[in-house]
Amino acid sequence: MEQGVDLVVIKGLLGHAHIGVTAGVYTHVRLRLQRQAIDSLSGVLGHPEEPPDATLVR
Repeated sequence: MEQGVDLVVIKGLLGHAHIGVTAGVYTHVRLRLQRQAIDSLSGVLGHPEEPPDATLVR
């Protein structure tokens, strides 16, 4: 996944019957890739890494 291989391809190579199994096993990788994507987009868009706390409006 970190090399850009699609999860469906990984599922097939590993012989998992359901993609949920593959996704579950590699959740930590998906979360790391998501965080990297968020960090990259934040830099490009000029937003801070951590969003400010939202104020609750009632």
